[in-house]
Amino acid sequence: MVFQADKTRYESMQYRRCGQSGLRLPAVSLGLWHNFGDSTLIENSRQLLQRAFELGITHFDLANNYGPPPGSAESNFGRIFREDFHAYRDELVISTKAGYTMWDGPYGDWGSRKYLIASLDQSLKRMGLEYVDIFYHHRPDPETPLRETMKALDHIVRQGKALYIGLSNYPAELARQAIDILDDLGTSCLIHQPKYSMFERTPEEGLLSVLQEKGVGCIPFSPLAGGQLTDRYLNGIPADSRAASKSRFLNADQVSDEKLSKVRQLNALAERRGQKLSQMALAWVLRHDTVTSVLIGASKTSQIEDAVGMLNNLHFTAEELEAIDAILNSSK
Repeated sequence: MVFQADKTRYESMQYRRCGQSGLRLPAVSLGLWHNFGDSTLIENSRQLLQRAFELGITHFDLANNYGPPPGSAESNFGRIFREDFHAYRDELVISTKAGYTMWDGPYGDWGSRKYLIASLDQSLKRMGLEYVDIFYHHRPDPETPLRETMKALDHIVRQGKALYIGLSNYPAELARQAIDILDDLGTSCLIHQPKYSMFERTPEEGLLSVLQEKGVGCIPFSPLAGGQLTDRYLNGIPADSRAASKSRFLNADQVSDEKLSKVRQLNALAERRGQKLSQMALAWVLRHDTVTSVLIGASKTSQIEDAVGMLNNLHFTAEELEAIDAILNSSK
């Protein structure tokens, strides 16, 4: 049966201008980091993408190494795109990245011109696309000259293989330098993708200010701190959680008694706001004008629905923000 999206899909989503560009992104975007590789049933991935789109989520975020195995998220997305979303291509913002290890040898990692151009060619082939809307450099390369990396990104836009350029995981000063180089080359940086949540506030130490000054959008990943800022950890570490499975992205040592105490206090505050903890955590990230969208992951359609439901209450009082800071800065 051919997928036909709900005609009301744009009625409840909020779209926010990305920096000083003409592009608007949905306040909630869907990342395909997990649950889109070969270890996930393709039909589950299809349901997640369809439900997201029907809720007004027009931005799907990938990377060359997403899976597992690396490349499989793009391949599976390509199949679903071809079967379900081809007619909606001009309604979608599709992004991918390169910067982590993708193939053997000296040319399959980091930020050289050789690697970035070859990687995007592979990504486009896997997804069956002529271009992506946003292409990111996934992490800084300490050995390749920054100008070489930025010139490769500029070249990719001029080739028509990407409409916009983004950066990810760049610290504040290096981001400033990269943005300035891109401006000098004539291809402005559209957006930056940092790790940012109530439990990871490093972007507040200069990066958000740089992005605001330069007119660059921001789309934080891991806004729920690997699931810690949800109701899953209110009663300890569930046996089927990432922390219990000793994931390389979250382990039990990170979910300390002190952290669990903070989660419970934050949850109580969220309940007083009439929200789930996850919804309050997403709204808290979106409180910055610089933040264009929050990037969520999902294994169930209900998680996407909860995230979009957050839009019903984005406002924080000064007292609520002070209470959140007090909880996060407490030692108990």
